[in-house]
Amino acid sequence: MLYFPKLETKRLILRELTLADGDGVFKHFSDAEITRFMDIEPCKDIKEAEEIIQFHIDDTGCRYGLFSKANGEFIGTCGFHCWVQGTESKAEIGFDLSTRFWGQGYMQEALVKLIKVGFDVMRLDFIEATVEVGNVRSQKLLGKMNFVKHEELKDGLGYYTLKQGRERNM
Repeated sequence: MLYFPKLETKRLILRELTLADGDGVFKHFSDAEITRFMDIEPCKDIKEAEEIIQFHIDDTGCRYGLFSKANGEFIGTCGFHCWVQGTESKAEIGFDLSTRFWGQGYMQEALVKLIKVGFDVMRLDFIEATVEVGNVRSQKLLGKMNFVKHEELKDGLGYYTLKQGRERNM
């Protein structure tokens, strides 16, 4: 099992989610605005939040909780799933942020560190992202992070990739 390091940015602490984070995950994912462009419904109870956490614990890759350094508040998640190892190693990146923190650069700050983990720790050759066409905020963020948008759509989703080496220009 690969060890995923705890990460820090200027304003955030990123650490792997555990079942002890159930309350924060429930509060976060019970907001319909956060799950609007995700493949999940808003959480109705703490059990559903714990199921989300357990899914990420059992999945390949990792899912970090984002916590404010100022007060320890849980404000979102980011991480990798669908990790394929071997030649052309790849994983899909995912991220979400509490609406109170939108437009303040928190997720870009977190993704700089996360992408470094993807290339340096997981040894990915490239990172994939899929985004619903209406999710303009995520599309803009991926552009800032040097992801390349491809014309092809997968299941009605925009498809983006970041190859190792391009992240150095962030």
